Amino acid sequence: MLLNKSRTKFVLVAGLLAALALFVFSQQAPATMASGQAVPDQYIIILADDVPAFGAANEMAQAHGLGLGHVYGKALNGFSARVPAGRLQALQNDPRVLSIEADRYVTINHCAERHPQHCDEPTPEPTPEPGGDQELPTGVSRIYGHLSSTAAGNGSGMVDVDVAVIDTGVSDHEDLNIAGGINCAKGRNYSDGNGHGTHVAGTIAALDNNLGVVGVAPGARIWAVRVLGNSGSGTWADIICGVDWVTANADTIEVANMSLGGTGTGGSCSSDALHQAVCNAVNAGVTFVVAAGNESDDSANHVPAAYDEVITVSALADFDGAPGGNGSATCRADQDDTFASFSNYGSDVDIIAPGVCINSTWNNGGYNTISGTSMAAPHVAGAAALYKASNPNASPNQVKSALQSAGNTGWDNSDDGDNSKERLLDVSGF
Repeated sequence: MLLNKSRTKFVLVAGLLAALALFVFSQQAPATMASGQAVPDQYIIILADDVPAFGAANEMAQAHGLGLGHVYGKALNGFSARVPAGRLQALQNDPRVLSIEADRYVTINHCAERHPQHCDEPTPEPTPEPGGDQELPTGVSRIYGHLSSTAAGNGSGMVDVDVAVIDTGVSDHEDLNIAGGINCAKGRNYSDGNGHGTHVAGTIAALDNNLGVVGVAPGARIWAVRVLGNSGSGTWADIICGVDWVTANADTIEVANMSLGGTGTGGSCSSDALHQAVCNAVNAGVTFVVAAGNESDDSANHVPAAYDEVITVSALADFDGAPGGNGSATCRADQDDTFASFSNYGSDVDIIAPGVCINSTWNNGGYNTISGTSMAAPHVAGAAALYKASNPNASPNQVKSALQSAGNTGWDNSDDGDNSKERLLDVSGF
C-alpha cells in the first residue's frame, strides 16, 4: 500500500510486497503469439464477493493442483492460475467461483512494435538521443502546454498529482519524478526493460528544467506499474494485477495511463475480467486514459479502448507543434495536422492528441522519438493530471467531460476512417 495523501509517499508496505512475491508469475507472449490470443491453460478466476481471495486461492491451488499467479483483492475478487488439463470443470463447479475466463496476450501500442503493417513505413528501432538543452516537444506545443497553468517549457512549475503508468515499467531518469511502483510482470523490479513506459512517463510529466524535454504536467509524481515484459508483451492477468494495485491505492493515484491493448469488445462492466477491474478502479476515483490502438481499425474491436468508462485517445500527425497543416514530415510519411495513418478510430474514441514523431524520455537516461497511439494517450493523461491539480474532487467522468469540452476542432479529419471529428486536446485553460 502507498502512504495516504501526505505527498511524501515513497514506500510500499513490506507485507504487500511479500504477499505478492508468493503469488506473482507472468507468461510473456512469444513473438509469434497474436495479441488477444488465449494463453494455453491459463485462466482468470473471479470469486463470490464474500469469499476471501487469498485464502480461497491457496485452498483451490492445493485441491486442484493449480499454478497460482496473481491474487486480486481490490479491483477484482479472484486470482489467476495455470489449470492442469482435466481440472477446469471441477474448478468451475466450486461454489465459491462466479466465473472463469481464459487469460489472453496483450501488447503495447507503439507503432513500430505492434502490427507494423499498419504503420505505412515502420519506424526503425529508435536510438537514444542526447539530452542537451530542454526541448518543448511538438506534441506538448500542439496542445498549448506552454499556455497551461504550468507554462510548460518556461523552466518552472511542478504539478502536485500522482499518475500511474501501467506499462513496461519506468526507468530511473533525471528528467522524471518517479515516486515508486510495483512489478506485475517478469523481472525483479518496476524498472523499464523496453523503453516504452519511460517514453510514456516523459510525455506525461517530464520535469520543467534545463534538460531534455518537458511533459504536459511537469513534475507530476509517476508510479511505475510494470505489467509488460521487455518485449512489450504480457497477459491480461498481469494487466489486472496492475489495475488492482492502482485501485488499492486510489487514495493516492488520481490518473492512470494504459498505452496497451488486445482484441475484444466493450459491453458492460461485467463483460470480462479486465473491464470489471477497470470499472472498479474508475469507481474508486481513478481517471483511466487508454490508447485507441494502431491497426487502422474501429476501436470497438480492441480493449481497453472499447470501454466506455475510460478516455480513449486516437493519434494526430503533427510535425511542427502548430495548427495550420504547414509542417513537413519528419520521422514518418504522414501529412501534418491529419489523422495518423495507423490510428484506430470510431465512436469509442473520446479525444485526439499528437502521436506521431513524439520526443520523450527513454532508458539509460536518453531520449527517443517514436510514434503510436501509445504516444497520444499520455498527452491526455498529462492533461487529466493538470485538471485534477486544480479540481481535486472531480470524478473521472467530470475529467473526461472537461477535456472534451476544452478541445478544439482545428485539424483535418478527411482521412480518419469514420468522418467523425473528435476534439483535439487543448490544455491552454488548465
